[in-house]
Amino acid sequence: MPPVDTGGRIPVKNTAADIAVSDHSYSVTADDLRQFIERFEHLAAEKKDIAEQQKDVMAEAKARGYDTKVMKIIIAMRKRDRDDLAAEEATLDLYMQALGAR
Repeated sequence: MPPVDTGGRIPVKNTAADIAVSDHSYSVTADDLRQFIERFEHLAAEKKDIAEQQKDVMAEAKARGYDTKVMKIIIAMRKRDRDDLAAEEATLDLYMQALGAR
């Protein structure tokens, strides 16, 4: 029997265990698939609801006279690591001084 051209790849022999794992990993049941999709859709709906609630909070703050742009900056800053934020602020201050802006 002549050798089979594998395109430069080394042929791999699949054992019975390899085939069983492969067959199991690709088996799909309608119930499992439906559950994953429904869970994802439910989370997407919750995410949308939360985004609307956040928008409502900012609208209320704005109606009371707060600057929502500044509030969003503060929220973003609070999420960051304090050391990273301090280093960035120090660099910003240095650059501003170099430009004569401070």
